[in-house]
Amino acid sequence: MSSRDRSTPAILVVEDDPAIAAGVVRGLKGAGFDVELAHDGRRGAELALARPFDLVILDLMLPELGGFEVLELWRGRLSTPVIVLSARTELDARLQAFAGGAVDYLPKPFWIEELLARVRARLRLPDAAAPTRRLAFDDAVLDLDARTVTLAGEPLGLTAHEFNVLLYLVERPARAITRRQLAEAALPAGGDRSERTVDSHVARIRRKLGLAGARIATVWGIGYRFDAPEPP
Repeated sequence: MSSRDRSTPAILVVEDDPAIAAGVVRGLKGAGFDVELAHDGRRGAELALARPFDLVILDLMLPELGGFEVLELWRGRLSTPVIVLSARTELDARLQAFAGGAVDYLPKPFWIEELLARVRARLRLPDAAAPTRRLAFDDAVLDLDARTVTLAGEPLGLTAHEFNVLLYLVERPARAITRRQLAEAALPAGGDRSERTVDSHVARIRRKLGLAGARIATVWGIGYRFDAPEPP
């Protein structure tokens, strides 16, 4: 392990899905954590026993050694808290994970914000400062703290997915954003991130925004672009 600042919490992520692993690692590093990644259960089990970590995020369906086997291997040998992150949602799997020593269980698909909140709670860290700024264009106002959008002072009623898509675009004006970028940044890991789903969200956002929805331009063959108003 590279030399690390021990004042920075170190987290081991054991996840074999490349897209989910990349998103989790990116989110954790963006929140200021020191992160190590293992792509299979055997490597993850070895790392956790050989190196000091403050917390482990463990998938269950892993190559080489399954998540339940990893938990059994750690039983009595590892005091590090383990958060299970799994597509298995049945009660039996949850109970088995807790019986194996896991302290928390987050089913896929999941929001990276929720995972970060659970990590901070287990490490007894204060929540990240909530954003207080607002973003506005035309008659629309995005409140980043409340995660709401108003249009001419009236609530717009965007879904969580739609809010994330709109926010990602508005924060990057004049840039062509691919559908893949939108999906990975705005939609939950392990959920439906198809191009058709992204297009459906954008279509609904435009419809709800009315005339202001024309600010979201289609970039043919690529994705979308937010055209911000000219400054006064």
